[in-house]
This record gives sequence, C-alpha cells and structure tokens, in this order.
Amino acid sequence: MPDSSLLRSLSAVLAFGLLLSACSSPADYTPKPKGYNRIDLPAAAYQPLGPGHPYAFEYSRQAKVLRDSSYLAQPHWINIYYPKLQANVQITYMPIRHDQKLFNKLLEDARKLTAKHQIKASAIDESVIKMPSGLRAAVFELSGEVPSQFQFYTTDSTTHFFRGALYFRTATANDSLAPVIDYVKKDVAHLLNTLKFK
Repeated sequence: MPDSSLLRSLSAVLAFGLLLSACSSPADYTPKPKGYNRIDLPAAAYQPLGPGHPYAFEYSRQAKVLRDSSYLAQPHWINIYYPKLQANVQITYMPIRHDQKLFNKLLEDARKLTAKHQIKASAIDESVIKMPSGLRAAVFELSGEVPSQFQFYTTDSTTHFFRGALYFRTATANDSLAPVIDYVKKDVAHLLNTLKFK
C-alpha cells in the first residue's frame, strides 16, 4: 500500500501539471468580438391619448405621456416617454389657422431640424406614408451616431401641424439601440395610423 505522503506529493505534482497545461500562452489569446446587451422588448399594446388636445391617437402602454416642460413649449407639446427604454418621442403641435406664411415656416423649420443632424448622420432616408385618415406624413430615418434617429411631421396644410422626433436619454451607441429604435418606430407608425385631428 503506497505511503500517504507519497500520494499527496504525487497529487500535488499532477494538479500543478494540469494547471500548467490549462493555461495558454499570451500568443494564443484571441480577443472576443464586442457584444451588445440583450434587450427584452415587451409585446406591443396601445392605449388612447387622454382628452384635452386638438389631436387624438393611440400610444404604447409601455410609455407615459408627459407635458413638455421646456421654456419654448406650447400648450399641446408633449413627450411620449418610455421609462424602461430611456426613449422619448417629442411631439409638437401648432395651429395654422389658414395662415400660409406660418404653414411655410413650419414646413421649413421641420426640414431644418432634421437637416441639423446631417453633420453626424451617415444617411437620412425620407419617405411619405399615407395614413388611414387620408393625410400624408413625411418620415425621416437617420443613420449613424445621431441624437435623433427618427423624425416625422404631418399636416392638413390649413389648420393643424403635428411633428415628432425620437430621442434616447442614454449614451449607448445607436448600433446597440437598433432593436429599441425599431420597436419605437413601430409604435410611431401606429400613432400616425391612429392620428386624428379634432
């Protein structure tokens, strides 16, 4: 029967040998590619906007409607805020009152606000969608490290001008936010498809 001290010595040498064989040299090290955080997004569900505005639409149940508290805010400017996603859709509304000069200025301002992002945008894709109400909405999708990835406006050209822009309250890169951006874009499409002016 082998001596217990011999067994301990043999076990120690064997363990040391396994430890050395498990370690690889620095030359064999390969860095892993950068990964992104997993984002679990809830199923889409919608609710109607409360009364008190000259417009109505349905918005996500994951969001809260907050009054715009900026010093420039007009009475019917709101934020559709997604607390879990740190996303915010800023909605601005202006009555036109058949004022052609005001209408032209609002159109120009909407385009200028989108164009401000050209410095950082790798692309700005513009499209026009027809809504069930018969109105059309101009939609701008911005690519690259821009603060606003999605903007839109719609108007009846005589009475109402409605504009929105998506922003995130996070420093996370837009590549990793792509699933969240797509999720909120679908919510905005639903908002536009249910939008009605009063």
